[in-house]
Amino acid sequence: MPNLRKKLPSANALFVFEAAARCGNFTRAAQELYVSQPAVSRMLARMEDHLGVRLFERVRGGIELTENGKILYRKISEGFNGIEGAIREIEARATGVESVTLSVSTAFTTHWLMPRMNRLNQAFPNVDLRFQLISGRIGGPLVDVDLGMRFRREDEIGENSVLVMPETLLPVCNRRYDETAATEAGRAHGDTVIVMDDGERGWHDRFEAFAAHGRHAASMLSFNDYAIVVQAALLGQGVALGWLNVVSHWLLEGALQPAEQELIVTNRRCCLVWPESRALRPAAADVRDWIIEETRADVRAVDRAYPKLGLRRSLADAGLAIG
Repeated sequence: MPNLRKKLPSANALFVFEAAARCGNFTRAAQELYVSQPAVSRMLARMEDHLGVRLFERVRGGIELTENGKILYRKISEGFNGIEGAIREIEARATGVESVTLSVSTAFTTHWLMPRMNRLNQAFPNVDLRFQLISGRIGGPLVDVDLGMRFRREDEIGENSVLVMPETLLPVCNRRYDETAATEAGRAHGDTVIVMDDGERGWHDRFEAFAAHGRHAASMLSFNDYAIVVQAALLGQGVALGWLNVVSHWLLEGALQPAEQELIVTNRRCCLVWPESRALRPAAADVRDWIIEETRADVRAVDRAYPKLGLRRSLADAGLAIG
């Protein structure tokens, strides 16, 4: 340890370097550390001078680690994760409560997790569940979390991820909207289509039943948060594209229903992922397994409630047998 102190301009340099390497940008690192961007730049310049090597290359839009920088970042990350794990273990021993942090969408939290939060608390009375919420499309790196819900292609599912279910989409609306849309006047008027962003415009054209039944989009509601998209459908404001892993609870409650007896299973997979740089703690693994089992129980129940969707067969074709 005395030798390590001599090799660094200061212990704080390790935190500054880790933040800059992880963020890929001096400005974002400065914001995270509550210091100025020039202060970060000066500290890292001192660190490079002290070590006698370049750690970063300045590139358009940010920074990239050199090979030496990558070696240092990998070892610092391992060390920081080990220290964080030790602190968590000490806290758990002292309080009897262990925290698990999830990186998930606001929609999943609001419409899938909250309705069953009592069951989750009963299953894990000694777990303090925390959330890193994403309002738009879920994605991005896993930073300071134990588990994240992400969509992956089949060949992207690695040792640090596990399948929840194939991505399954279906048009959903509430009963009142469906009854109105089925009338002659409703067909003539057309549908109000609810979308999350420009990437979803025209999603209804992917479903053959819309065209087969003479349906067309008369107007559109657009929100940047999928939780609001689902809420609008619950309130009868239109027909929305439903991700089954989010809307399954409302389908089973009858608050939402399929707008057409058709679904699409894509080539993407809904997965629970954890950081590659650290082992998954037993408490986080238990929460992961609980989410998977609850999701698949929902899927089995939706299949029984709406057999015309052909959900079981479609998932089997995608490689998931739901029992």
